[in-house]
Amino acid sequence: MDFGFNQEQEMLRATARKFLENECPSTFVRKMMDDPAGVTPDFWQKLAEQGWLGLIYPEAFGGVGLGFVDLSVLMEEMGRVVVPGPYFSTVLLGGLAIQEAGSESQKKEWLTKISGGSAKVTLALTEPNARWDAAGVTLRAREARGGFTLSGTKLFVHDAHTADALVVAARTANGASPEDGVSLFLVPKDARGLEVKLLPTMDQTRKLCEVTLKDVGVGSDALVGEKGKGWQPLARVVDRATVALCAEMCGGAQKILEMTTEYAKIRIAFGKPIGAYQGVKHRAADMLVDVENAKSITYYAAWAVDEQVAEAPLAVSMAKAYVSDAYRKVAAAGLQLHGGIGFTWEHDLHLYFKRAKGSEFTFGDATYHRERVAQLINL
Repeated sequence: MDFGFNQEQEMLRATARKFLENECPSTFVRKMMDDPAGVTPDFWQKLAEQGWLGLIYPEAFGGVGLGFVDLSVLMEEMGRVVVPGPYFSTVLLGGLAIQEAGSESQKKEWLTKISGGSAKVTLALTEPNARWDAAGVTLRAREARGGFTLSGTKLFVHDAHTADALVVAARTANGASPEDGVSLFLVPKDARGLEVKLLPTMDQTRKLCEVTLKDVGVGSDALVGEKGKGWQPLARVVDRATVALCAEMCGGAQKILEMTTEYAKIRIAFGKPIGAYQGVKHRAADMLVDVENAKSITYYAAWAVDEQVAEAPLAVSMAKAYVSDAYRKVAAAGLQLHGGIGFTWEHDLHLYFKRAKGSEFTFGDATYHRERVAQLINL
């Protein structure tokens, strides 16, 4: 593993930071919090023009063909500004599921559209049982009239209300293990019997939905990958999306650290900046350690999934367990060191604190991933 970034990655970071500071200031983020769509067509098209919607997709499908470490660099920069909208759900969930398990025709149609900015896709995985593992997939898909009929409910589906299609995880059979019998289906947004309800959330920058499927009929061509063997590619998608989320969280934590240290230099208390007091210095130092450790473990996980090494799932869970706690702690420390102003609506810190809390539980919190680490190393 190379512990530094190459020239292209540094250029990507610099370009992304300049673009996002200009196109995604906090005023835009706040506006999108109140916008049901969560993004404007103009901003979405600009992301496509940058090549970011197809950053990790093959060039044959309109993508750029870069790796996951490169994507993590971009996601870290997006986390710095709390980018709103369906980038994460489209590129890292729905699109990645199609890339991992889809047929050549599905990839050509959907990855090309995603890369060009003309389509949005998401992944419908979690259900009311709130489980992230294969046992949590209980929505049924029954073969009927040469196709399948899907019935059940999915919860906390990212940006389903704006997606052109959903990759739905459903159970086509009960196998010897929960992993057996899970299949993936590409369901268009206008399918009869598909209902989408926008859910109220603490983090309004990331829209979550409840998706109800009432005897939704799809053709056999809607099957993504092999019937009953959808969990293996789906697990890879979740691992990769988890790494990308960790990178985004690192960017947010870094920004909070910068905001807090700058504030500590200008906030005067008892005749001198609060940053001169030992207690504040120690707290800021702890924040720095959390941020740097989070970055290190995240980029190792990004390298591991990029290289498809055997310990990649272990690296992913180690990263998510640490970063979930670190982002939350850094956000809380930032609020405390800012004092009363940090709790006001006018200050941007609440945007990061809400994103930290929402991201903490996405794909499982620290407790879930510590348990997964224990299982992976046979404890």
